[in-house]
Amino acid sequence: MRGSIGHLVLLLAASVSYGRADAVSSTGRCTILAGEKLPALSGGPEALCSEVERAISAAAPDVPYKVEITVVSPARLAAVLVVKGRKLPEQKFAIVDREFSPSSLQRFARALAAEVVKAAKS
Repeated sequence: MRGSIGHLVLLLAASVSYGRADAVSSTGRCTILAGEKLPALSGGPEALCSEVERAISAAAPDVPYKVEITVVSPARLAAVLVVKGRKLPEQKFAIVDREFSPSSLQRFARALAAEVVKAAKS
């Protein structure tokens, strides 16, 4: 009995960690959770991180930050920013009538950059 339970626990732990590894994309400062939910036309998680990093670098080049973006659905994102070691309130972004496109992800990236600038000044 004890061996069966131990085997089940190991199997569950492996499946949870395997699923999590597939769902995470990271470039160092930017992490995307559940990136597979992004529509193909958006460019995917790597394009989203590139856009965010580009926008923040242009707006606040010397400000240390990290961002964790969760793709809630093909039309909803949530982001947690840490700027200069301080965690900011969660930022949410959604498209009502369609899925994300490259231009909508650029708007999201600019909004995050504006939050980084605001946090760096305070």
